[in-house]
Amino acid sequence: MRAVLKDTQTVAGRNLTFRCPHCGNTGTFMPVSNDIKCFDENNRQIFLGIRKCPNPECRGHLFVIYNSQGFEIVDSYPVARIEFQKDSIPPQISDTFEEAISCYANKCYIASAIMVRKTLEQLCEDKGAEGRNLKEKVKALVSTITMPQELKEGIDVLRVLGNNAAHVELTDFDAISEKELEISIEFAKEILKSVYQFDKLLTALKSLRKQN
Repeated sequence: MRAVLKDTQTVAGRNLTFRCPHCGNTGTFMPVSNDIKCFDENNRQIFLGIRKCPNPECRGHLFVIYNSQGFEIVDSYPVARIEFQKDSIPPQISDTFEEAISCYANKCYIASAIMVRKTLEQLCEDKGAEGRNLKEKVKALVSTITMPQELKEGIDVLRVLGNNAAHVELTDFDAISEKELEISIEFAKEILKSVYQFDKLLTALKSLRKQN
């Protein structure tokens, strides 16, 4: 977002509640100093300020831009990322999916959709699902893995969201919305959990029962 520094005024900063991009905790962020009142490129009033994380073990710095209608945050840096635990997930898959999350956090939605699809490509490769194209590979994948039917159906929905850089048709993704992609990323997380992480949790649970 572009802030236009005209007719600026210094004002007392407000407490703002959101999730810390550094530690991931949600809290009430207090201002470090006064804020600056200015305008955006559409001549709407906005405020610029610096906040710090209330978590005593973090105290991370955050630059924020918020509006005068409800004092909602319209931009921040560092950007907040969707949480993702990559335990037990093959590194090449987790790295690709983390790139999808980074693209989403930076509002690069087409790039994020492409990386979600690449994550599916790598998942199929890791599980030995073969086919002439990703559609056939996904069909082979869902026939061999154990997971809820809803997740299996969701894999094919995610397939159409993006394409790899070699044969992407950008016109297919002009209408991708932020919310649609957010839900898609969350759904992809559940797929990765089902394939790679639930077995580990079950093994840990059985181990605890044996100890008792």
